[in-house]
Amino acid sequence: MLTIQSNVSLKPYNTFGIEAQARYLVEISHENDLPALLLLHDFVDVPKLILGGGSNVLLRRDFDGLVVKMAIQGIEVVREDDNHVYLNVGAGVNWHQLVAYCVAHGYAGMENLSLIPGTVGAAPMQNIGAYGVEIEQVFESLTAVHIPTGEYRTFTHADCAFGYRESVFKHELKGQYIITRVTFRLDKVPTFHTRYGAIQETLDAMGVSEDKLSIQAISDAVIHIRRSKLPDPSQIGNAGSFFKNPEISAEQFAQLKETYPDMPGYPLADGGVKLPAGWLIERAGWKGYRKDDAGVHAKQALVLVNYGGATGDELIALAQQVQASVYKKYGVCIQPEVNVI
Repeated sequence: MLTIQSNVSLKPYNTFGIEAQARYLVEISHENDLPALLLLHDFVDVPKLILGGGSNVLLRRDFDGLVVKMAIQGIEVVREDDNHVYLNVGAGVNWHQLVAYCVAHGYAGMENLSLIPGTVGAAPMQNIGAYGVEIEQVFESLTAVHIPTGEYRTFTHADCAFGYRESVFKHELKGQYIITRVTFRLDKVPTFHTRYGAIQETLDAMGVSEDKLSIQAISDAVIHIRRSKLPDPSQIGNAGSFFKNPEISAEQFAQLKETYPDMPGYPLADGGVKLPAGWLIERAGWKGYRKDDAGVHAKQALVLVNYGGATGDELIALAQQVQASVYKKYGVCIQPEVNVI
């Protein structure tokens, strides 16, 4: 039986630790409850906000509608072949717990995505990625419920229209579906990705030689890097990387390199170049900046933080100042990765 709460604080449900109220909140632990909820007469026309781990949202005000907290669990091997293992996973499963499960069982492909906050259901929406790997590389399909009708639909890889931190659920189908389960395709024989960021340097420091390389070692290295650079949301409110890494043309990058020879850039398949937003923000002078309780993290300029009492509007104002400053200095637009509610 569904329990719908009224006038609930959302502070425990968002990693920024923003104080906001939800008019209604319900937790979904069983898939069958979702269509029934969506078709309840009292809630058909009520605005809905779907939350997983609350790790990629910034709340600007109270939510005058129904917050649906997805808590569907379960990790199941549904099939395998000579090269792959296919896992069907509930939308409410903690993302890092899934990665740890895969690493422990020798299922390769997710190890570079260790310690990313949030839940499985939110991962395809954002096409989460880190250290040279994106979720689309291990994605097989997902099941979602159509909010207006309560009907289930299966989405293939092609249906999701994945891009850099993008999917069809952030654009054409925004607000129309709730993801309930995701199927992943993991490799039995790993392909190691160690060239991005400080992974190889960290592996070297850990004493992991090439012949001892494993998905466990890569996961350990990623966890070490993330913990050394990123604040723990239980200590300082944040949503991880606030901005996307911008993509520019090779020509613009060549021009910028003339003025800033040490500017890093990563070549893209389409001939463009991806710039590290954290580098741009830090060099624009924002690293460690603080005004009242809103700030830029002292160890990673890509992360905006709430030191306790910041509002969503204060963090948005800071983000806009950072964007304007980076554009003025480099002529490069950086866009938020976080969903602003």
